[in-house]
Amino acid sequence: MLHIDSDRVDLRSDTITQPTPGMRNAMANAIVGDDVLGDDPTVIELQNRLASIFDKESALFVPSGTMSNAIAIKAQTNPGDEIITEGHSHIYIYEGGGYAALSGCSIALVPSHNGIMSPNDVENAIRKEKGSLGHYPNGAMVCVENTSNRGGGTVYPQSHLDSICGIAKTKQCSSHLDGARIFNAAVASGTPLDRMVRDFDSVSVCLSKGLGAPVGSVLLSSWETISLAHRWRKMFGGGMRQAGIIAAAGIYAIENHVDRLTQDHDHARMLAESINNIPAFQVDLDSVATNMVYVHSEEIQSHQLQESLSERGIDVLTIDDHTIRLVTHLHINQDDVGRTISAFESIS
Repeated sequence: MLHIDSDRVDLRSDTITQPTPGMRNAMANAIVGDDVLGDDPTVIELQNRLASIFDKESALFVPSGTMSNAIAIKAQTNPGDEIITEGHSHIYIYEGGGYAALSGCSIALVPSHNGIMSPNDVENAIRKEKGSLGHYPNGAMVCVENTSNRGGGTVYPQSHLDSICGIAKTKQCSSHLDGARIFNAAVASGTPLDRMVRDFDSVSVCLSKGLGAPVGSVLLSSWETISLAHRWRKMFGGGMRQAGIIAAAGIYAIENHVDRLTQDHDHARMLAESINNIPAFQVDLDSVATNMVYVHSEEIQSHQLQESLSERGIDVLTIDDHTIRLVTHLHINQDDVGRTISAFESIS
């Protein structure tokens, strides 16, 4: 793999990336302060840059995407409210029930096709206390994940995003975009980032996945919401001191690692098409829009496939009994793609 002294091909996630040499240099030379006191100039620069790129009033640097989503929910809901999101969303599946434990919210799950909710299904899932004789919780926030992880890295059509935000506003709900891989979505769709998120009240942007920074996410919203989020970041233990060292990695990432995401998407497409041509394996090619490939096999249990690939130097994650996931990233090169395809061929 590129930049890493390893003879393995690690396709478990784009979270396994390590800082590139240029990024390490930027981190080593970062000017820092105390971010809790509000005087780390590199953190301030990162926040201002992303607020400008996404055309939002304010931004807040946090340790993780999970915290970014958590404080976005906390700042825009009240205990007893309900959030509306896709049935396999990261907020529901992978964030430890934080919406319930930290914000006291229930959740309404929306069906989808390849991880993409239809505006009509979102509208039908929004319950309001008013008019229910007190039976319903108050639907207060609609959460969208773009790209959709469990959908296979799929990208929402802009018309869907606009419609969902319009419905949320009509129903007096806030709208939040979990943009863990939003740069992948923008590169794949050709939609400018500020246009993509124009109608959302808040946006979470992850720097440690496709962009390759070692840690960190940024929450974007209005001055009022970010002020509230700053309070919740502190309470949830997310205040950081000389965080400019990691913020510098984020700045380097947005300057150097966005356009190259097309390489990751191309590598994923090569893997998907080649593996799908092997009789023992199936890939829904319609879902391969960015850097993820979900491989299904009725003949081979996923844990057995994972072990067989590991023996051949290929690391992947299982999703269910018959599905594994491959994720391309900035350390994967053409040789790694060819080696992975050969490994699947040898197993079949």
